[in-house]
Amino acid sequence: MRLPFIFLTCLCALVLAACGSDDSESTSGAQPAAEQQGAAESGAFPVTIEHKYGSTTIKSEPKRVVVVGLRDQDALLALGVVPVATTEWFGKHPGAIFPWAKEALGDATVPTVLTNTDGVQIEKVAAQRPDLILGVYSGLTQKEYDALSKLAPVVAQPKDKVDYGSTWQEEQLTAGKAVGQPEKAQQLVDETEKLIADAAAAHPEFKGKTAANVSDYQGTFVYGPQDVRTYTLEALGFTYPQSLRDAFKDEFGGQLSDEKTDAIDVDTLVWFADGDRGPEGIKKDPVYSKLRVRKEGRDIFILEQDRVYEALSFPSVLSMPTLLKEFVPRLAAAVDGDPKTSTDQQG
Repeated sequence: MRLPFIFLTCLCALVLAACGSDDSESTSGAQPAAEQQGAAESGAFPVTIEHKYGSTTIKSEPKRVVVVGLRDQDALLALGVVPVATTEWFGKHPGAIFPWAKEALGDATVPTVLTNTDGVQIEKVAAQRPDLILGVYSGLTQKEYDALSKLAPVVAQPKDKVDYGSTWQEEQLTAGKAVGQPEKAQQLVDETEKLIADAAAAHPEFKGKTAANVSDYQGTFVYGPQDVRTYTLEALGFTYPQSLRDAFKDEFGGQLSDEKTDAIDVDTLVWFADGDRGPEGIKKDPVYSKLRVRKEGRDIFILEQDRVYEALSFPSVLSMPTLLKEFVPRLAAAVDGDPKTSTDQQG
């Protein structure tokens, strides 16, 4: 599932971005300054964390954390912990640190960047001399977990969920436990959930309206009920259509056949539109163009260079303020059913 996940989540063009750059690997072995590390709370260790492959006990505060998950660095940075290495997903940002996390990084050494296109780079992880390996938002295999466990304690993806099915809340709380800051992590989650709740309260028109996120990949790819984008839409008050929930209940998403295109005739539809057709091609599609969602302008077209593209795929306590500011007004413009209301990126 690893390569399909990369393709389907980021669209074809972003697979190349996941490969990283020679410059990013030149910092191998770099260690952030000690003063940049967060301080563990009293009595936080030892701590045992359950995950897909059992449980992992962390005996003391880790100092060299390697991130093999695709989104876990934000959770660490929010706690003042700078990982020595991250795993790049997309975006080609130095250290795989997105713009909203730069302030949290501060003057610390930019992390080494690993890639994940052919699986976890075990040898490069080992070269970082980790004392904790974090992979909550990941698709770690049993083989990879076993190999990494020989290097340091490993926290893998949650059990009882699809790979890459963790929420930003789970990532933050798990990271908090792993680095000895469970109370701080809970505080961050509470504060961020209030931001989302306030945004939802400001837009009661979202409540109960159906919404989904799709991408223009080999036709139409639908993000499922266990995908991060769906979680965000639901947190804002939208409802994920039952027909799509039934179709993709055990997956993070899947392809929608042309004859079932009417399944995405929802109140608000979010497109990642960097595929072969592009926004104009999608709008002119002979089947899609006849749906109410298109006729009433209830769709939002997001391209790779769009700020929402990154934040919606990379939700965290650090990215959520950016996402809410940029995305919520466009959702409001889409849900009103007035095709004259622009859903384009503002500013």
